[in-house]
Parts: sequence; structure tokens; C-alpha cells
Amino acid sequence: MSPVSRRNEILSLLKEGLEDISFSRPAKSLSWGIPVPNDSNHTMYVWCDALSNYISALGYGQDDSKLQAPSSKFKKYWPADVHVIGKDILRFHAAIWPGMLLSAKLPLPKAIFVHGFITAGGEKMSKTVGNVIDPIEVAEKYGADALRYYLLREIPSGGDGDFTYEKFEERYNADLAKGIGNLAARVLALAQKNKIKTLKSGSFTKEIKKIKAESSQLVTEFKFNEALERIWRLIALGNKYIDEKKPWTLKPESKEFKGIIGSLLFLISNIGTLLSPFLPETSEKISGQLKNRKISILFPQLK
Repeated sequence: MSPVSRRNEILSLLKEGLEDISFSRPAKSLSWGIPVPNDSNHTMYVWCDALSNYISALGYGQDDSKLQAPSSKFKKYWPADVHVIGKDILRFHAAIWPGMLLSAKLPLPKAIFVHGFITAGGEKMSKTVGNVIDPIEVAEKYGADALRYYLLREIPSGGDGDFTYEKFEERYNADLAKGIGNLAARVLALAQKNKIKTLKSGSFTKEIKKIKAESSQLVTEFKFNEALERIWRLIALGNKYIDEKKPWTLKPESKEFKGIIGSLLFLISNIGTLLSPFLPETSEKISGQLKNRKISILFPQLK
């Protein structure tokens, strides 16, 4: 189901008219719940308490005498800019939770982003089947940024996606090792060897400005995979430019050589900035290498 379909599902539900729902269940069928005040025969249903944790964790309602004076954390962080939830709990967060907030005269989250499920080799992950992918193990082996990149780029925002190590390593080598890693290593090696520090904006200014505007808009629409695709256009542009210009064939002291490397340094600097929300560690490494001119491999090629 697409994000638009999910939105229409909730809108249709609202148009049909909502009915009151009970926050409690008979204690005989839900004995482990929190008892209803003044009624030991009933207990509070779990999702009602779970939803209220969004604001109680920020200090709201901890002191009954101060319900109209929420904590500083609550004032700072609520309403949430965006609620990130799984597609299987959409109705709770898009219908019941807003109803709870409105009844308490509290502001609603500004947006709800609903993500899909991740399968493993086309099958639902299951401990019984033994096909569960441990994200910590993947991050420890390949790096957290590499895992972030795969999940954000390979899986459509709001949709379902699939993970296999084959797909992951293919994307890693093609986009990270041969993409941004290759570009940064080639340019920085030439810059360091020839002591070039000046960044020149000329060759890529127009394209960078365009990609910045497009990716920024796509992020506000939660289209992270499309935003990354735009950024990778700049990376491809840089690799194509250096292949065509062949700066290693020019005299290092020439104006042309310095202009080419300066333009590429400017491009890499902007790419690093654009990557910061997605690949924070990589962005920081790029910034450090540009500043110190010390070369290190961002993403080693996988064999």
C-alpha cells in the first residue's frame, strides 16, 4: 500500500464517522493490565497507556496539580515534528491517538510518516525460520553509514523493501566504494600531492544549487531514496568530469590543473554537506579530509 493509499484509508475512516471506544477491558480477560481507578473489575488496555507515553515521557501529567503547566521538555518537544510509525499501527496513531490528544486539548503531531516492512530474501523475517537480519552485526561489519545508505536508498520511503547480503554488497560497491569513495580518494590524492587547497565554485555551481533545492524538497516530503538519488547525480558528475579532464596528464603548476582540482574540491565539499543528514560519519570524514588533506578510504571495495 502506498503512502497515498494509507492517507486515503484514514480519511475514509473519518468520513464514515468514528465511535467512542473503551479504554478498559474486563479484568477476567485482561488480568495483567493496570486497574481502572475505582473499578477493580476492569483494567486499562495496553495501547492506551502506550500511546500516552509519547507525552508522559516528556513530563506531561506527572503531577496532577500541574497538568496545565507541562514540563519544559514537553514544551520544547511537543508537538512532535513527525511521528515515525510502522504501517501495522496506522489506525492507532492516525485516529485513536489524535482523538486522545484533542480530548485533552493538546496539539497534534505535525506529520505522520508511515514506513513499510523489511523482508529478508523476499520472506518475512522470523526467528523460527532463522532469517532475521541483525542490524548491529551488519553495522559492525560494514559500518553504520553503509547500512543507513542501503535502507534509505534501496527501500522506497513509506514502502516495503527487501534485504539480502548480495543486494547490500552490490549497492555498497557500486554507490559507496566506486561512487563517493572513489571520487574523494582520486581528488584528494591529487590535491594533497600538489598542495592545492583553494576551492573553486565555477564548474559545478549551477548543478549543485539545483540538487540542493531538489533534495531539500524531497526530504520534506519524506522521499529519502529520491533525495539520495539526486545527490548521487553530483557524485557521478564528479567522476565523469575527472575522467574527461584527466588532470593527472596536466602540469600541476598550470592554471587548468589547479582549476580542475579546485572545482572538484568544491564539489566534494558540497556533497559532504548534502550527505550529513543521511551519512553523518561519512560527511564528517569528508570535511576532515578536506581540511587536513589526509587521505583515508571512506568505503573499501568489497570482494
